[in-house]
Amino acid sequence: MPHTPAVRRKLTVLAALLAPMLCTAAAQAAEMRVVIGVAVPLSGPLSASGQDAVNGVQLAIDKLNAEHARIAGQPVRWIMDAEDDQGLPNQATLVAQKLVDEQVNGVVGHQTSGCTFPAARIYSAAGIPQITPSSTDPKIAQQGYKTFFRMIANDDALGAGLANYADQTLKARRVAVVDDRTAYGEGVADVFAATAKRDGMTVVDHEYTDDKTTQFSAILTRIKGLHPDVVFYGGMYSQAGPLLRQMRQFGMKATLMGGDGICAPAMATLAGNAVNGTICAQGGVPLSQLPKGQAWKADYIQHFGQGAFQLYSPYAYDAAMVLAHAMMKARSADPKVYLHAIRDVDYDGITKSHIRFTPTGELMHPSITLSMFEHGKKTPLAVERVN
Repeated sequence: MPHTPAVRRKLTVLAALLAPMLCTAAAQAAEMRVVIGVAVPLSGPLSASGQDAVNGVQLAIDKLNAEHARIAGQPVRWIMDAEDDQGLPNQATLVAQKLVDEQVNGVVGHQTSGCTFPAARIYSAAGIPQITPSSTDPKIAQQGYKTFFRMIANDDALGAGLANYADQTLKARRVAVVDDRTAYGEGVADVFAATAKRDGMTVVDHEYTDDKTTQFSAILTRIKGLHPDVVFYGGMYSQAGPLLRQMRQFGMKATLMGGDGICAPAMATLAGNAVNGTICAQGGVPLSQLPKGQAWKADYIQHFGQGAFQLYSPYAYDAAMVLAHAMMKARSADPKVYLHAIRDVDYDGITKSHIRFTPTGELMHPSITLSMFEHGKKTPLAVERVN
């Protein structure tokens, strides 16, 4: 039976009301979900630097969504899944398996080498690309995992650069080494010690602790009597801060040196005034010397506050962007499809332009920056490019 004019008018109004809802539903149905997992310590002594990395990825996710970044022309909702590995290798494997089970499209993490070692095997078995913004042990890249990539220079560059500086600039002749027995701490300490010997310095002692100790009186009692010019610490700021404070309480005037693990602003918080004169090395170039660096850091501080910025957020940001741009380049978010596009992604990032990777996942042509803490602030001393 034909509709009356009144019924037709009601149907027209109803259709007008439903049209936006139907269009929205259709758009949502066509929208692809891409999840980037983040695996870092969000609790425990390394939580400040872990949250810093999460903040970096969040900025990348926000930018991708704001720019309506598409894959093969399809709208994408970019999502972050941040998991807490507590900085513990056993927990890292649980987190890695969780991210694999959730079928994330890629992973930024882990933060420490000790966590990245076991987790890398799990991502490799699942075929999920993993980019660490901070793990520096060279042996990780030597395991042969095609899914592993690193955003910064490794310990070979950091340890050697610090030893060369101790020899050529500090004119140190006697050095003592302490490491926390983790994959990261032991690795960077061994490279420093080997390079120091090669440069003609004497390694008067090599002591060992763990990544939870905060009392170093026994170690310092042994080292003090050997009169080192430099004490090198292989480990993180959570132990290096108390170590340095106790060195000064013992009356030791030796310069404390260490890798990127002690380069975070939190080092100054833990060590207090004792931090001044400490020298560290980290991968990359200071943000102040990078074309996009200062603007990016200002944006970070606006979002998260001045005190939130530590060390790894720019590298975590670039890691997330590398994953996203590799997906866009390969026209697929399927890890097995876009994996090959990561190596030569050629992304122009915050920390480095033309980002590319070697066949083992190392960053091509990385740089390192040596810095000194002065008045509680980290000040760049020199930037060196690694061949």
